[in-house]
Amino acid sequence: MEQNLVKVKSIEKVTHDVLKIIIEKPQQYIFHPGQATDIAINKEGWQKELRSFTFTSLPDDDYLEFNIKTYPSHKGVTNELLRLKSNDELIIGDPWGTIGYKGEGVFIAGGAGVTPFISIFRYLHSKNEIGNSKLIFANKTKSDIILEQEFGKLLGKNFINVLSEEKVDGYEHGYITEYLLKQSLTKKGTMIYLCGPDPMMEAVEKQLANLGVDSEAIVKEKF
Repeated sequence: MEQNLVKVKSIEKVTHDVLKIIIEKPQQYIFHPGQATDIAINKEGWQKELRSFTFTSLPDDDYLEFNIKTYPSHKGVTNELLRLKSNDELIIGDPWGTIGYKGEGVFIAGGAGVTPFISIFRYLHSKNEIGNSKLIFANKTKSDIILEQEFGKLLGKNFINVLSEEKVDGYEHGYITEYLLKQSLTKKGTMIYLCGPDPMMEAVEKQLANLGVDSEAIVKEKF
């Protein structure tokens, strides 16, 4: 695996536990919307601690951007990322990943599982090709929703939020249900894009099977 040493250009919080990190882009570095890479921090004791993060910038941007959920209590890599400053160095590998855009559809995400869809929706918007695609986004509370305003602008009424631990007017409460999926699957043969924690993905896949969705129509990445 090719490894590149790059500097942090900027770092800021986008929610209470999500960091937006912008780093230098190596020359001739090419990725596709939805892909990820392995990243390590170039500090003593952290160089071999590789973790996978998804690009949220566009392929043509002259920088690389990531929106990363942090887990301070784990005392691991994401906690260490919270200490980063501009000009600190990261080690990044080659792009990889199986979530690629295959046509208009319903995107279903749980928590930080939305990150592959950020670059995809930004890319489609740049080409004016979002069409009637929808995003069903499951989180615990409203404060956990990553890029809520941006998704709202990009998708309008096709941005559906589901909150499991909070009741808020205009937001679905509980978990993603078969009924909610059925309402979103208005066309036969619609592509489904799925990314989130294992239990959520298993539950949604069962519901989709009950609704007669062909497994071939599901593009998924475990998060």
